[in-house]
Amino acid sequence: MSNPFEDNDSEYLALVNDEGQYSLWPAYIGVPEGWHVAHQKAGRQVCLEYIEAQWTDMRPRSLAQAVTQATTATQ
Repeated sequence: MSNPFEDNDSEYLALVNDEGQYSLWPAYIGVPEGWHVAHQKAGRQVCLEYIEAQWTDMRPRSLAQAVTQATTATQ
């Protein structure tokens, strides 16, 4: 069996969690708890391009907020 995350002929979803982290997900596999559909079923490349455009800060949302708060507090 090949890797379901690398099949260019399959359909995928782009998922996002509460920390703002994204994941490419095979459409035929149920969405895991804690994740939400950010882009509906589409080809692999379409979903990857969506994720690349949306996920511009790789830090978890809570870390980015903590850094911002710490920076603001020291000014």
